[in-house]
Amino acid sequence: QVQLVESGGGLVQPGGSLRLSCVASVRIFSTFAVGWYRQVPGKQRELVAFIASGGSTNYADSVKERFTISRDNAKNTVYLQMNSLKPEDTAVYYCSLHFLDNNYWGQGTQVTVSS
Repeated sequence: QVQLVESGGGLVQPGGSLRLSCVASVRIFSTFAVGWYRQVPGKQRELVAFIASGGSTNYADSVKERFTISRDNAKNTVYLQMNSLKPEDTAVYYCSLHFLDNNYWGQGTQVTVSS
């Protein structure tokens, strides 16, 4: 079965940066679309950034110009570079792989932006 492991979260001050990584145990990683989602208590999980199998990307308006999603298919890894972080970016961030009607989720990594 598909397994995803996120890493790179932590505590950072406003204006700082973090890079999240998601490593997938899947045979043909390049065929999957990948999304980074985030969730805070009491709120619905939201899509932050998305990268298609062909490499096209989309971002939530709240993170555009600050976050960058990328993938390294040779390493079965997707990244989320997070710059100019704000307190409202605080959330648990999840990596998800999508292929046809199949969706796979990682365990999440906590990002806390606070002074």
